[in-house]
Amino acid sequence: MLLILALIALTMTDRSRDVFAQMGFDFFASRRWSEAEDLFGALPFMWGTLYTAIIAVVLAVPVSLGVALFITEVAPPRIKRPLIYVLDLLAVVPSVVFGLWGVMVLAGPIRGVYDTIHNAVAWLPLLGDVLGPGAQGRSFMTAGIILAIMITPIITSLSREVLETTPPGEKEAALALGATRWEMIRASVLPHSKGGLVGAVMLGLGRAMGETIAAALVIGSALGQTSINVFSSGNSMPAVIANEWGEASNLHKSALIALAMTLFFITILINLAANAIVRRSMRRSRGKQS
Repeated sequence: MLLILALIALTMTDRSRDVFAQMGFDFFASRRWSEAEDLFGALPFMWGTLYTAIIAVVLAVPVSLGVALFITEVAPPRIKRPLIYVLDLLAVVPSVVFGLWGVMVLAGPIRGVYDTIHNAVAWLPLLGDVLGPGAQGRSFMTAGIILAIMITPIITSLSREVLETTPPGEKEAALALGATRWEMIRASVLPHSKGGLVGAVMLGLGRAMGETIAAALVIGSALGQTSINVFSSGNSMPAVIANEWGEASNLHKSALIALAMTLFFITILINLAANAIVRRSMRRSRGKQS
């Protein structure tokens, strides 16, 4: 597996040399993307990838953690098993299905919702800019919502496994001392599981950053956008690669490969860090149980 990853990295590095020879560090710092002028700047796509992934994580984490806690600490077996089954089904739905649903069902009606939200907060200094004017149905926020739906089953499943490592003795001791169920969760379950939960969220972030088809369909495919307005159209590294690869040649293709290489290294680092955090949390929990 490591050999395959190394070969992929070497191949992409070799194929992206042309664009780095011409653009240098400006490839990462420039917002200009023009095939006609042979100018390729990755900044808007890096921003769009990170921004939509952060939106997705912010939306998905509360739901995922709530569902995971409900499954592990509250739900009776007759509810727990069907709920786990539904989450497992959601995790294997093809991303193109979510993307088409976002374009055909969500993008149109939600534009009016965005306008209403902006009108309600427009007077606030920073929030009025983040939830800004000129709402588009295909936008950073719409892409974030779709990605949040896609990563919720992943974060939930990983969080559930982490939460289940809490030693029963700790929970029983908290309840025996008169703690309510919620107090027991706050005092015993969450502190014990926080490292693994962080790892689960990071794995969800990595999945959101690497998603291609769903993001390409709903983000809007606007070039040069680095706006903080979540309701504006944008673009991402996976989306621009999917949209432009078929017509790319020469330096343009080298630039797209450089985008893929950048995304490859970012997601590899995120996943390595997340796996290390989860493994360390699991080892710590086993040590406490023994």
